[in-house]
Amino acid sequence: MAVVRLFHWKSAEAGPLIAKLRSAGYEVAYKGETQSPSVREIRDTAPAAIMIDLSRRPSHGRDVVAWVRGSKSIRHIPIVFVDGDPAKVEVIRREIPDAVYTTQSRLLAAWKRVKPLKDPMVPRQMMETDPSRTAAQKLGIREGAVVGLIDPPADYKKVLGKLPAGVVLEENTDRVCALALWFVRDPGEYEAALPARRVLATRSRLWILWQKGRRDGLNGNFVRQGALAMGLVDYKICSVDRVWSGMVFAVKKARS
Repeated sequence: MAVVRLFHWKSAEAGPLIAKLRSAGYEVAYKGETQSPSVREIRDTAPAAIMIDLSRRPSHGRDVVAWVRGSKSIRHIPIVFVDGDPAKVEVIRREIPDAVYTTQSRLLAAWKRVKPLKDPMVPRQMMETDPSRTAAQKLGIREGAVVGLIDPPADYKKVLGKLPAGVVLEENTDRVCALALWFVRDPGEYEAALPARRVLATRSRLWILWQKGRRDGLNGNFVRQGALAMGLVDYKICSVDRVWSGMVFAVKKARS
């Protein structure tokens, strides 16, 4: 039985889509809302397609496909986007034109267009890699800013590059800073430190940075899912340099 790997960020609403796929004869691999996939998991599952629901958190779906297409061993797997706000879907369509776009009502008809890709598009534009922009510009470091550094690497000055005038860098400080950069290297230590970092995010703009190309599961999806479970929400992702990527978080506002 062919497998479909589903990404949907509202478990309570995923049922009808899962039922439709199963009725069509597919096995559905769905890990729920707090999913942190790995290349190995996707590769071992060998899905006929990766299906991404865009009706909830389309930016998350966008990041999943950037991660998939950025991984050589799984980028050939066809991508199917389902539903979503038309304007937001169109933005993703311009970036990933070789994916299949459909709605739940037209899903089975659209499935005829799903097939492995010989030369899949790698959406470099989904990561902020403009060489004309400095790391400081990408991270929002401005003149005179006090920037807190948490567990910075030895070469952090090289990572950050040229900084605006008057910027002060504070390593592992308790001082309240407008901006904090947390350099993460270990999945377990990341999860253990998240509660304290959530407190920090109530008073500082919190960037969480991780190294690219790791094989221990420490990637953008892992970082995001851990932070979401802690009541944080991301609103920007960027490629800081050739080694580090980053995502900025704020405390999620309670609904009134």
